[in-house]
Formats: sequence, C-alpha cells, structure tokens
Amino acid sequence: MKSITEKKKTELDDLTLQVIVAQNDVVRNQAIVDSLTQKATDFQGFLNLAENNRTQAHNHKTSADQLIQSAADLKNNSAIACSKMNTASDSTDKLSLAVKQLTDKLIYSASLVNKLANEVIKQKALNPLISDDLVRMAGAAERDANNAVALTLVALQSVFAARATNQGSAAVLSLEDRQAKDLYDMVLACQKLLDGAYRDAKDHYHLQETAFKVIGKQLTDAQTALNKAQVKLKSLQSGLSAAHAAAC
Repeated sequence: MKSITEKKKTELDDLTLQVIVAQNDVVRNQAIVDSLTQKATDFQGFLNLAENNRTQAHNHKTSADQLIQSAADLKNNSAIACSKMNTASDSTDKLSLAVKQLTDKLIYSASLVNKLANEVIKQKALNPLISDDLVRMAGAAERDANNAVALTLVALQSVFAARATNQGSAAVLSLEDRQAKDLYDMVLACQKLLDGAYRDAKDHYHLQETAFKVIGKQLTDAQTALNKAQVKLKSLQSGLSAAHAAAC
C-alpha cells in the first residue's frame, strides 16, 4: 500500500514539474510575441514613412522632368533672340548663380541623407539592438532633406518665371541666352540627381518592406509556438487535476 502511494506521489510530482516547465514556456513565448508585436508596429511606421518618402521623391522627379522641359524651351527661345542680346542684369546673374549653388548643395545633401537612412535601416534589420530612435531620426532627416529640395525646386520655377519676363528686355537678352544655357545644364544635372534620389527612395522602401515581412513571419511563427505551448500547458494542467482527483 505504501509503495502504491509513493508511486502516485512520484507521478504527481513529475506532472507538477511538467506543468511548471510548460508554464515557463508559455511565459517565454508570450514575451517573444509581445516583443515582435511591438517591433512589427514600429516597422509598420517605418514602412509608412518610407512610402511617403518614395512618393515625395517621385513628385520631385516629376517636377524636375517638367523643369527640364521649361529650361529647354527657355534655352531655345533665348537662342532665337540671341541676335538682339547685348546686356543683362547683374542681380539676375547673381540670383541664378546663388540658386544653382544652393540647389547643388541641397540635392547632394539629400542624396547623402537618403543613403544614410538606407544604411541605418540595413543595420537595424541586421542588429535589433540599434536604437529605434536612431531609425526615426534618420527617417525625419530624410524627410526634411526632401522638403528642402522641394522648396528649392519651387524657387527654380520662380527663377524661370523671372527670366521669361526679362526676355522682353533687349538689354538683357545676350546674357539671358548664356544664363539660359547654364540654367538648362544645371537643371539637367538636378534631374539626374533627383532620379538617383528616387531610386534610393524606392530601394529604401523595398528594404523596409522586406524587413517588415521578415518580422511578420517571425511574429506568426512565435504566435504558433505560443499557441502550442498554451495547448500543452492546458493539457498538462488537466492531467494534473485528474491525477490529484484520482489520488484522493
């Protein structure tokens, strides 16, 4: 009789240990699911930001395409009137040069910021210990750089309008022709840089999209593991309850 009681006690102890182990598995898997859920939420935000940046970059590229046509028209019109050109306004020349220099710097800076943001996201995908704040800061910097480019493009459009008006003045037509050619070359270079920025933005979006899909799969796998652990725990708890009832 004593040996039977001891055997039942051993079985109960073993079942109790299994329940404890199963409870720990549930807690561990729940922690993993919670962590991946938060990460998925964060990366959804990163993906949305990348989509916005991609859209902005596309809009900038479209604006540049329109500007290059305007610049070509201006250059051609200036060439036709070249025989009537003799003088031009110093201020217009300085303004055009200043806008050109500013645009070159902003486009170059935007390209660097876009590449930096891409690198941060790559490193974040490889090393989750990298601060999420750093990723957000990189995204914000990228957005600000793109906004600065957009404002510069608007300024360029204003320059075109001013130069078109100046064409009516015979005194500035000669310099206008040269400036129109310079401006066309500058806008052409700007267009190439914006094409590159758009490609970078698309690459950035695809990188974010891939990272989001990876995290989504990890979350699905973790949720499956949690469900299995919960089912196992429930089964063991039922078995332990039944064993206790049988022992009474």
